[in-house]
Amino acid sequence: MPRIKLPIPKQKHFSTTMFLRIYDMNYGGHMGNDSVLSIVHEARVQFLNYLGVSEKNFYGSGLLMADSAIIYKKEAFYGEQLNIEITVSDLNKYGFDLFYLICNAANKEIARVKTGLVCYNHNMKKLVKLPDVFYSQFC
Repeated sequence: MPRIKLPIPKQKHFSTTMFLRIYDMNYGGHMGNDSVLSIVHEARVQFLNYLGVSEKNFYGSGLLMADSAIIYKKEAFYGEQLNIEITVSDLNKYGFDLFYLICNAANKEIARVKTGLVCYNHNMKKLVKLPDVFYSQFC
């Protein structure tokens, strides 16, 4: 099976810094692969908060993660600073992708992540159109 590829976007829309918690470590003493999605989830919540929205109230709808992809590049350890840059891309009728570039304080790449998000109405139990206000901001 061929390896996935996630090219680094040129444009960045948001950045944040986090420090690895003991909870993020695995039995090998470094950041666990399962922690990467948790870390980018926190970064995504911060980004949405910056926009004045949330996963539960995204301009009147909710957001669901439809897919994700992770490329692991380098180990990271307890207490290490992570710098996370987020880029909005691939806007479509029902959603968009977020690309996350995770680097350490020395700017060494730790991981690349992509999450595909869709707009969802929880009451109607169906996908809804990507809000125009978001589309116009990031198209």
